[in-house]
Amino acid sequence: MAEAITCRVAESESDRSAVIKGEFTSDTAFEVVRSEDGFTLRPVPLDPPVHKVFPDDEPENDEVSDGERRFVALDGDRVCGYVDTAYEPWNRRLTIADIEVAGPYQGRGIGRRLMELAVERARECGAGHVWLEVTNINGPAVRAYQRMGFGFCGLDTTLYDGTASEGETALFMSFPLGQS
Repeated sequence: MAEAITCRVAESESDRSAVIKGEFTSDTAFEVVRSEDGFTLRPVPLDPPVHKVFPDDEPENDEVSDGERRFVALDGDRVCGYVDTAYEPWNRRLTIADIEVAGPYQGRGIGRRLMELAVERARECGAGHVWLEVTNINGPAVRAYQRMGFGFCGLDTTLYDGTASEGETALFMSFPLGQS
């Protein structure tokens, strides 16, 4: 029988440096329709579904600031998921910088458990909300974030220009923590 998945703060260097290749398959995109007064997001089916693999990131600075924290999901001693967070005191925002769950572990509630740890951290920091960015073609992630209580708070039609994601729209979502 497989060991239970545990979620906790990243403690070791191997926890902090673990990389899971970001990818998803989506049968829904959220079309951004511009109007004179703003934008409307409309779910549209993708046939065939889109499978996207994110390119490797640029090398990052290994220094972790006081506001950054990673939480990991472990299957035994193997990292099977993580969420990277960054807290900014000036606007009381905890940003989800990245969340990844390895393919075989998706659909088992691990992303939700990691997000719960991020929300707990946000509360500890005194954050007013948790914020994230997701591409409009990642329908499964958008729906998962909505089920977790996130709502749309903005978009950027140019954020991905000049990248492998050119033509997609960045959707911004926020989870209010109910603090003033």
